[in-house]
Amino acid sequence: MPPKIRGMTVNSATSPAAQTKLRRFTLMLSGEDAFDSEEGRAMVDRPVKGLPHERYLLGKLVPLAPILLLGQRSQAVNPSEVIACLQPVHLHATRDHLILMGQNQIDLTKTESAELLKTALPYIEEDFQNPIQFQGQHYWFIPAGPFASLASYSIDQAHGRNIDWWMPRDSNEEGIAKRWRKLQNEIQMLWHIGSVNEAREQRGMPSINSLWISGIGKLSDVQAPLAVQQSNHLYGSHPLLAGLAKLYNISHSEELNTPKPGAFAWLDHPESIWPTLTTALNNQVLDEVLIIDFPKGKTRERLYQAKDLSKRSWAFWKKVEPLTWHEIISS
Repeated sequence: MPPKIRGMTVNSATSPAAQTKLRRFTLMLSGEDAFDSEEGRAMVDRPVKGLPHERYLLGKLVPLAPILLLGQRSQAVNPSEVIACLQPVHLHATRDHLILMGQNQIDLTKTESAELLKTALPYIEEDFQNPIQFQGQHYWFIPAGPFASLASYSIDQAHGRNIDWWMPRDSNEEGIAKRWRKLQNEIQMLWHIGSVNEAREQRGMPSINSLWISGIGKLSDVQAPLAVQQSNHLYGSHPLLAGLAKLYNISHSEELNTPKPGAFAWLDHPESIWPTLTTALNNQVLDEVLIIDFPKGKTRERLYQAKDLSKRSWAFWKKVEPLTWHEIISS
C-alpha cells in the first residue's frame, strides 16, 4: 500500500501531546524554485516571491529578514517593524548579462564583511534613515524605512540566474526601486576601489562588487505551518529554523542524531537520515514519518508507516525489498 498522500492540510493540526502520542517525525525537503513551476510561469510579469519551502515556513509574504534577524541576535525584534536584509555579493559578468553568485561561492570572511560594511555604512544609514541593527558575516539587517514597499527576492532564489529578472521592483509606490539602484551603484563604486577587493583579487577570489537586498517584511507577517508551530524540537542548520524556534519558543538543534517523536527537521542532506528513520519505524520508536516536499513548486505531504517501507510485488515468491531514498523522493 502506498503512503498516505495529503494536501496542504495534512493531519498536523493536532496538539503537541497528540503528536507525541502518534510518535510522528516530520522531515521537510528544500523545494525547487517556484519560477520553474506552472505557478511561476503563469506570473509573466514577475517571479513568485520566495522558494517553495520559504513560502511554506513563513507564509505568502515571505518575511525572511525579520525571522533571520531574530535567529541571529539575542535581543528581541519589534514585531511591527519592517526589516530588510542586506548581503554583500558577487555579480558575475557574462557576454550580455550579470549572474548573481551564491554566498557559498564567494568565501566571504568575517573580517572582509566588517570592512565592507564600514565603508558603506554612512551611505546605507543615510538612505535607509535608520541605523544597522545587526551585522553578521553574511547578513546585515536594518529597518527598511523608505524601502519598505520594495519587492525583492532572496539570494537562494535568485543565484545562478540573470539578475535582470530578479532585481528589486516597485510594488505599490513608484520610484523606490530606482532609489535602491542608485544606492547600490554608489556602494559598488566604493567597493571597487577598496582594499578588500584588492586583496581578494591577489588571492584569485571573486570580487565583492554589489549589495543585495531581500526578505523585507515584519515579524508579525510570519505564518508558519502547524507542523512547525506544534513541534517540540526543530532540527537543521539553516538560520530560518533558529528564528522560528525563538518565535514559537521551541527548542532547536543544528544537527540530528536521534529522531524524536514530535520533531520537525529540515536538513542539508536528508538522505543521510533516511536509514535512521526507517529503523525507528521498524523498531516502533516512531509510528509515522511525515515527508514534506515541493514537486513543481507545489506542497506535498506524505505519511510513511513501517508497512509502507517495502516494495510491493505481484510476484509473492520474490524477496521483499525496502524502498530506497531515491524511490521515495522520485515517487
